[in-house]
Amino acid sequence: MNDSLDDFVDRLQNTINDEAIGVLGEQGFKRWQNPKYRGTLENSDAHGRITGTCGDTMEIFLKIENDSVKEVSYLTDGCGTSNVCCSFAAEMTLGKTFEKLPEITGESILEKLGDVPKDEQHCAFLAASAVQEARDDYMVRHKK
Repeated sequence: MNDSLDDFVDRLQNTINDEAIGVLGEQGFKRWQNPKYRGTLENSDAHGRITGTCGDTMEIFLKIENDSVKEVSYLTDGCGTSNVCCSFAAEMTLGKTFEKLPEITGESILEKLGDVPKDEQHCAFLAASAVQEARDDYMVRHKK
């Protein structure tokens, strides 16, 4: 009896993993299983928060040194795709100068992720918007 339950659980986990790979792609699946930069950032220099029409909220926190992003973190209450997109958006900010942050777009996040189903692609654009909100926050705080 125990072996059949273990077999069932293994099959179920494999099905979940296969479906997640189908939605997120191989890179996105790996990031979903091991998110990077998740959490808050104490004393951040910039903070962007945005809520999409889907109801997902994304936040990006940046620390800027010598006009470059030195530290980053993110939070989201969204789905797996939102988590993955926000994690990649956060990663893409690292080392970027303040002036280069507009290069982080929904398209550039999708390019990094690979093949994402059309109905999930809005998550990348929401993550990019959170980065731009953080940039705007930095401009207001530092009057640049």
